[in-house]
Amino acid sequence: MRTTILDVQKMKTRGERIPMVTAYDYTSAQIADRAGVPLLLVGDSLGMVVLGHASTVPVTLDEMLHHIRAVVRGSERALVIGDLPFLTYTSTEQAIASARRVLQEAGAQAVKLEGGVAVAPIVARLVELGVPVMGHIGFTPQSVNQIGMRVQGKHADQAAQLIMDAVALEAAGAFAIVLELVPAALAQAITSRLQIPTIGIGAGANCDGQVQVWHDLLGLYTDFKPRHAKRYAELADTIGAALASYAAEVRAGSFPTTEHSSTMDEAALRAAIERVERAAQDAA
Repeated sequence: MRTTILDVQKMKTRGERIPMVTAYDYTSAQIADRAGVPLLLVGDSLGMVVLGHASTVPVTLDEMLHHIRAVVRGSERALVIGDLPFLTYTSTEQAIASARRVLQEAGAQAVKLEGGVAVAPIVARLVELGVPVMGHIGFTPQSVNQIGMRVQGKHADQAAQLIMDAVALEAAGAFAIVLELVPAALAQAITSRLQIPTIGIGAGANCDGQVQVWHDLLGLYTDFKPRHAKRYAELADTIGAALASYAAEVRAGSFPTTEHSSTMDEAALRAAIERVERAAQDAA
């Protein structure tokens, strides 16, 4: 049985920390689900870590649906949350249409969108229609061309706005809010004012939960490590070494061996070859 938004709220009430990780395909979802991660975010970060874009901006709704479907198929217990990509919720009507596709066509159980006070009316309408919504404030990657990739809320006016954004999202019915690249003290102040959980990424230890990008925490990058990420493995090196060994064995002719091959009855093979040769003679 899948985790629900009610379960997520109970985690906050119990003081239980909430782990969330991004997943982008069947295999990553299956591994995370079996590891007991209760929330899987199919983030539009796939634009960078899977599709090779410089930001999340180029990601389309159709691309999101493709990856969300795979994550849903690969998981059984986790709550799957799908990002609404750039400019797919500019109006209430468009947001409804986008959310419908994410839940009905892709099978996610919730959506995530970026913004605070400005998108609160859209959040409220989606929630009214039965769509669970996770908010996202602080550094909002879809706005990178406007705000740059840096910590948000360091100054009093910005900090006050982020607090108001969080309160507005909660009032609109969001079941949780991602706080990205926010000073730890501000994230704690926001968390203490809300009844719904906060999920931090680069926002300190006092959020109700944490989210990390699959590729960051597993060390799948060879040359990039965000400051807010902790690598729990260095899989890029491990995978690279495995591939180099494979290529070397293929070149040397030491793979595959009989252990990796199938057998057949020799008489059946001879009969097949004779049949082919006879057919060739007849055709001539």
